[in-house]
Formats: sequence, C-alpha cells, structure tokens
Amino acid sequence: MLIVRRRVGQAIVIGEQVEIHVLEIQAGRVKLGVVAPKEIPVVRAEVKLTRQQNLEAAGGATPQKAAELAQRLRSRAAGAQTRSAGQQESPEQGPCSEISGNA
Repeated sequence: MLIVRRRVGQAIVIGEQVEIHVLEIQAGRVKLGVVAPKEIPVVRAEVKLTRQQNLEAAGGATPQKAAELAQRLRSRAAGAQTRSAGQQESPEQGPCSEISGNA
C-alpha cells in the first residue's frame, strides 16, 4: 500500500487515466473527487462488498431463472383463482352437505 499525504486542492495520478483530487477535509472525513474514463468502474469499497455478498446469496440466479420463477408464480396464482371460483357454494348446498348426506 502506498501512503501519500495531500492537502485540499492537490491530487494523485494513477496510471495515465485516473486522477484523485482532495476536495475537502473535515474532522475525521475527507472528500475525494475521482476523474476516470467511463470504462473504469469507480465505487466505494463497502458498495463492492455488498454487491459481492448479494451475488453469493443469490446462488447463481440468472435473469432466465428469474423469468421462469415469475412464470411459475403467475401460473400458480391463476390456478388458485380458478380453483377458488369453482369451489363457491350454491345457496342450497352448505359446507357440510356432503358429510351429512344431504347432497
């Protein structure tokens, strides 16, 4: 690890394409500005860690698997609606008519 001391208004250059500028220093905090090409991702370390943990927790989930799951859930919901519509009781036939022998 390279340790460099900088003051507000100073910068650090990494390679040919990345510059890190010290914008502000407050008690316990430093505000940095990063200049880099769009193809070089610049994220905070904790954001990268959270993303990695989320990907590991997903366990190989893919957009295709998500679409398949959504389709199964839609089919299951449609089937439940159809079943509940078919199970509605008629006024003459109560919930216990089959058990009591009144069918």
